[in-house]
Amino acid sequence: MKIMGSNIAALGILTTILNPISAIAQNMSYGADNFYRSNNVTIHPISFPTQYRTTVAGNLFIPDTLTTNTSTPAIIIGHPMGAVKEQSANLYATRLAETGFITLSLDLPFWGASTGQPRNAVSAELYAEAFSAAVDYLGSPHQTIANVDRARIGALGICGSGGFLISAAKLDPRIRAIATASMYDMGAVSRNGLQASQSVEARMEVIAQAAEQRWTEVDNDGGEVQYTGGTVDELLVNSTAVEREFYDFYRTVRGEVTPRGSTPELTTHPTLSSNTKFMNFYPFNDIETIAPRPMLFVAGDQAHSREFSEDAFARAGEPKELVWVSEAGHVDLYDRTELIPFDRIERFFREGLV
Repeated sequence: MKIMGSNIAALGILTTILNPISAIAQNMSYGADNFYRSNNVTIHPISFPTQYRTTVAGNLFIPDTLTTNTSTPAIIIGHPMGAVKEQSANLYATRLAETGFITLSLDLPFWGASTGQPRNAVSAELYAEAFSAAVDYLGSPHQTIANVDRARIGALGICGSGGFLISAAKLDPRIRAIATASMYDMGAVSRNGLQASQSVEARMEVIAQAAEQRWTEVDNDGGEVQYTGGTVDELLVNSTAVEREFYDFYRTVRGEVTPRGSTPELTTHPTLSSNTKFMNFYPFNDIETIAPRPMLFVAGDQAHSREFSEDAFARAGEPKELVWVSEAGHVDLYDRTELIPFDRIERFFREGLV
């Protein structure tokens, strides 16, 4: 693991280089343990309202060592884009709860057990609101499960949730410490593709297809919802390294989950007519206004997504830190417990939530 502070050296543009283990289906090496459970942590299924009167479902993780009269810092955990809390977020929440934090993993609106129709719809604004609603819940006097110190609430976003968390933190100073793991900027990748590989013409074609789907839904009184993108449902000879990496997690026993009200085939696939909403999403604009609250960016040095952590880190104000995990790809930081720097993440929140 390499830790880099504010004086990060200039880095060349990274081509899509993946850890070879990522291309092997059902590879369970490096301690892959998405469904990890602890004998020292109690899980409470919860739900809470957002400012828009939708309902977010979550899990509250309480260390068994806590007493009811102990005011304790808390950490909110957001799952990868298109996933659910049982995929990666619960793992992070459990491991951090083992160190003494109260943690809360959540299902973003339209996904998992959270409300919102149609299922798998895209709304970066409502995704960001879920983090602030979680702060409301944790600090509410009506919340009776755990005694949370409302002045010491932090959050961690995995993959797409990293961008949603940053969007929330810019408007919510109650989120006192902000960390991301394998962050994706869903706005930039939707507009430009990875490493600016998508032309403007290709972008306009995507927009045209989504608009045409809206007519289909109007003409057929709602019509059949169509889905797009996400993880491929089967590997082909010409499947890309990135497709294989995501398949290895979402389509195998390593991380496969059937969300409530969904099917395995729909996992990670957003609706066609709403997916273009991301093109108006610019989470890193004004990221410097989060300072002086601390920020931590964690990414694999082999990750195809590393450009997003680099961009956010370069724009963020002090204090900030960028941690490169040696020999790790993007999805490696979802569940490979021997690679995820839990000790460094714990220390960040321990120092940031004082």
